[in-house]
Amino acid sequence: MEPLIEHSMELAGHRTRVLELEGFGPGIVLLHGWGDSADTWRPLLAELALCGRRAIAVDLPGFGSATRLNKGAILPQLDEFATALVRQWGAGEPVVIAGNSLGGAVALRLAEQADELGLAGVVPVAPAGLERPGWFDIVERDPIIRKLLDIPVPVPGALIRSLVGGADRQLAYSNPKVAQQQVVDAFAPHNGSGANAAGLLDSGRGLLPELATAPFDLAAVACPVMLVWGTRDRMVPHTGARVVLDALPATRVELIEGCGHSPQVEATSALLELLLQFPG
Repeated sequence: MEPLIEHSMELAGHRTRVLELEGFGPGIVLLHGWGDSADTWRPLLAELALCGRRAIAVDLPGFGSATRLNKGAILPQLDEFATALVRQWGAGEPVVIAGNSLGGAVALRLAEQADELGLAGVVPVAPAGLERPGWFDIVERDPIIRKLLDIPVPVPGALIRSLVGGADRQLAYSNPKVAQQQVVDAFAPHNGSGANAAGLLDSGRGLLPELATAPFDLAAVACPVMLVWGTRDRMVPHTGARVVLDALPATRVELIEGCGHSPQVEATSALLELLLQFPG
């Protein structure tokens, strides 16, 4: 079993936190979703460690412990960061990029540079940007998040973490009871204050028009693509797969029965099996 190494890297002008496994390849690059962090991949990294597979998960700019996003469009900044990650960590060897939600959108955008980056394939997991991004409406209307923003006095940190962690369970998982506590505990501190929650919503509002205006050039994708979705995803429905299939008929689509928006946590073994078989 390979040990999980936690360290930091400088990529495209951003300092970020890294969770890394040494091992054999092709290496797997893991990109998290909006409001999340590299910690969402810990259950999957534990399984990959048992397999001796090389992998890396990072905090994207503006999330987790990474430095803040710069002013301006968000997706190009994430593209630049992820491109630098693949070039530096991949070191010219083929890699697979797997991303959840916003990270899935970034993975699919990087597939447009597959030949240049040496990608073995991409695995967007419930990627944002294929249909109207209704997930943000769900988050912004969530009564727990609204209450957190409206409280006029300082709130104890433990209470904030409990509220935010509970909201994440209800939105991201089809069965909140199966959400691994370590992942929920890691999610809450990154967003567990009124200021952090407000900043997160601001970034979401910035992303909405970018994700709503055809953020992909699917005709330029030149590597294998495997879309993965949970059949009970409340945030990004799997009907978005049709957009990719229309442009790339060879795309593989895998539905995980009874799973919500975060298969890496809720159906870790199922996602692991799919990744180990890809690109095949």
